[in-house]
Amino acid sequence: MAVEGQARAPAVRSARRRRKRDVATPTLLAPPVAWLVAFLVVPVAIVAAYSFDVYSLFPGKHGFTLAAWRAFLHSSVYLGLFWKSVKMSLVVSVVVVALAYPVAYYLALSGTKRKYILLLVLIAPFLTSYLLRVLAWKVILGDQGVLNTFLFWTGLRSPDHPLSQLLYSRFAVILVLAYIWVPFVALPIFVTLESLDRHLLEAASDLYASRWRAFVRVTLPLSLPGVIAAFLFVFIPTVGEFVTPSLVGGTSGYMYGNQIADLFETGFPDWETGSVLALFLLAVVAVLTAVFARFMQLRQVEAR
Repeated sequence: MAVEGQARAPAVRSARRRRKRDVATPTLLAPPVAWLVAFLVVPVAIVAAYSFDVYSLFPGKHGFTLAAWRAFLHSSVYLGLFWKSVKMSLVVSVVVVALAYPVAYYLALSGTKRKYILLLVLIAPFLTSYLLRVLAWKVILGDQGVLNTFLFWTGLRSPDHPLSQLLYSRFAVILVLAYIWVPFVALPIFVTLESLDRHLLEAASDLYASRWRAFVRVTLPLSLPGVIAAFLFVFIPTVGEFVTPSLVGGTSGYMYGNQIADLFETGFPDWETGSVLALFLLAVVAVLTAVFARFMQLRQVEAR
């Protein structure tokens, strides 16, 4: 009997541990799930209710309708503005990744002892307000700004004919967004390159591969998940950007996010149409995130 009791004791202890884990898991998950429901699911549901005219700013009888969605899908104005924002975001994302990759490559693989100091310098702009950095570009790009003043001083331009297209244009929006996001995008690429197995590069060198060939065949494919993550980190926020275009974009730099903000904030608000535009953007972002997550899963399976 004693031997039988001793044999049962580990099973009893294991069952108790499993019960404790089963109780602890919902307890630990409850606060973040409640936070997610309260501040994401419920607001999105309210916005969806406005888009289907279940809720409305105006008094009167309201019911479920798809009229705002039909008007949006058949509107060349809203969809054209969305594709314009997509194109601008793609340009910004490509430029940012192209600028950030060499920086991250140097910091991760150059072997310099000061790489963490340089990394701190890279992220130093985050210590400054976003708005201050954007407003600084208005001083640089304005008609009497730094660039135009330099052109006047060198005689390349007359003070009566400044380069007015520098500010309040698509160029200004793309330039400022690229400046804002380069430090942020360099970080995921740096992490990916930092974790790269250096023995693979040594093996490529032993097989008489040049530095360029080793980069194309070894470094770039292994760092591709970080590059794609960095690309999405830029594309997803910038496609709905409205602060930077409002400050430096003007009419030609007007983006999809500005239209959503205007529909909610103007003197004659249209929350129903604004909600449709916001939900459409949310759906696009969700699809992109799902595609990226699926791609990462496939990459992990192939790596194994």
